[in-house]
Amino acid sequence: MARRTKFVDSDILIIGGGFGGCGAAYESRFWGRDMKIVLVEKANIERSGAVAQGLSAINCYMGMQWGENQPEDFVRYARGDLMGLVREDLVYDIARHVDSTVHKFEEWGLPIIKNPQTGRYLREGKWQIMIHGESYKPIVAEAARKSVNEVYNRIMVTHLVMDSKQPNRIAGAVGFNVRNGDFYVFRAKAVIVGAGGGSHIYRPRSVGEGMGRTWYAPWSTASAYGLIIPTGATMTQMENKIVLARFKDGYGPVGAWFLLLKSHATNAAGEFYEKDRYPEIKARVGHYVDIQPMPTCLRNHAMIEEIKAGKGPIYMHTQKVLDTKEKEEIGWEDFLDMTIGQAVVWAAQNIDPKETPSELITSEPYVMGSHATCSGAWASGPEDCAPADYQWGYNRMTTVQGLFGAGDTIGGSAHKFSAGSFTEGRLAGKAAVRYVMDMKSDTPRVDDDHINSLRETVFKPLENYRVGRNEIVAGTVAPGYINPLQGLQRLEKIMDEYVGGVSMFYVTNESLLNRGLELLQMLTEDFENIGADSLHQLQRAWELQHRIMTAESVTRHTLFRKETRWPGYYYRADHPKLDDSDWHCFTGSQYDAKTREWKMSKLPVHRIVPGFELLKN
Repeated sequence: MARRTKFVDSDILIIGGGFGGCGAAYESRFWGRDMKIVLVEKANIERSGAVAQGLSAINCYMGMQWGENQPEDFVRYARGDLMGLVREDLVYDIARHVDSTVHKFEEWGLPIIKNPQTGRYLREGKWQIMIHGESYKPIVAEAARKSVNEVYNRIMVTHLVMDSKQPNRIAGAVGFNVRNGDFYVFRAKAVIVGAGGGSHIYRPRSVGEGMGRTWYAPWSTASAYGLIIPTGATMTQMENKIVLARFKDGYGPVGAWFLLLKSHATNAAGEFYEKDRYPEIKARVGHYVDIQPMPTCLRNHAMIEEIKAGKGPIYMHTQKVLDTKEKEEIGWEDFLDMTIGQAVVWAAQNIDPKETPSELITSEPYVMGSHATCSGAWASGPEDCAPADYQWGYNRMTTVQGLFGAGDTIGGSAHKFSAGSFTEGRLAGKAAVRYVMDMKSDTPRVDDDHINSLRETVFKPLENYRVGRNEIVAGTVAPGYINPLQGLQRLEKIMDEYVGGVSMFYVTNESLLNRGLELLQMLTEDFENIGADSLHQLQRAWELQHRIMTAESVTRHTLFRKETRWPGYYYRADHPKLDDSDWHCFTGSQYDAKTREWKMSKLPVHRIVPGFELLKN
């Protein structure tokens, strides 16, 4: 069928309508009053992104108005949790602005729970505040919608487009409408990528009928990385995957139970395993085990080792803390706000958290630069506090001119979560406006022949299916093409078995990683023959492509870093210790889309907040 091609011109193009994209939209309009700002979202901005279902807490709030915390405190926290490797300039930049973001959320109608004794926001933990967050995303989306000239919902962006005259400058993006198949060409002077990180890159614990059940949203398809990597932008810390302790089977989060309700976890014998495993962890990572709070990966490590030793299940003793009606309401609402499936699992398994403890488990790995890890693009920092190595013109701009990022997209700035991602979007939006103003009339150029080639590439899976559909052997098995689900399951199996997934207790080594790269290369070749029987499946096909590209980056970074920096997230069995003498650095990579070659590098770590001690050999 004939498909229309639609051209959309803008000053600033924002890709992704999650919190990073919404923040970019809001701030771009504040500084660029007369600019044309366009936001593109593959779902609907009203309920898209990682916060689509809601949240029960904002995990990044300083409380500077009450003297609770300062930005330097947050840098120390994030730095300690990541065993020293964070971009302190980026983390500090978010921390000093995030409170103003949260205050805007409250002005827009977000109900933030107050402490009845103090009148301040009710703290779940040192950095978290409790909210009634079932409408968190619609409230924030409304502000973004009012800020831009146009929101294009249901557009799957497949590729970024480079300037035909200046190879290292962005010129826009292409994609298609997932409902009617129209092909869109977005031409822009600056692009801000606020797309999501990656779930379903690794095989999840929930398979079969429960395969869509993950902690991080299944529609987080690694587009934050799959779009940017082919531009040649420098990526960093892609090996720094996040593994999360969660309630078993339902993926219910544990933060409110540990921090607010003061519950605790033990092994099956009732022993406090983190304390018992302290000597072993100390031998592995030295004084890093003494960082307070203990780094997330090390708490995971203690749980994993306990299970491997046959001392599971690991239990959260919910029954010991739900001693009032108020606490019981908090416990249930924590899940009803954001993880309804956990409440369903409890009901289905006859678990009453007031009466019996609940099992905990570690999740499959995710690639999420806005959570507690640092994967993403290497970005320029703020002019007033970033060292010279971290600056090349505009805050949150990648190494590609005019290409900015926020949220999962930007590497090195861990522990952003929702409010921090929105704040980073604001920072990127302000910088992008300044970039466009500085460009004046120097508008990027898009090559028509390249656009036509991309159009053919984007819709090729539909043609593969049309040609090969009558050759199906049985079910969905065809000699001429694979479908997106078959490709996804192959990817998950490769990453799980060769790059440190749950079936391997997160362990890998050089031989496994190299074999994984061989299998990823075969999958990349087979993607040329992927078939899609509908526009929905065409979207799934390009989501798979973004995941494959991200998976290769993760694998190459894991191979390059010859140490186990974060036990509990992954283990290099051939390099089991943490090695500050050679590897207290960021890993970097650049991908050449023409040659399909990768260039790996070490990137410097600079301190802007004092007080961190390296491990001595």
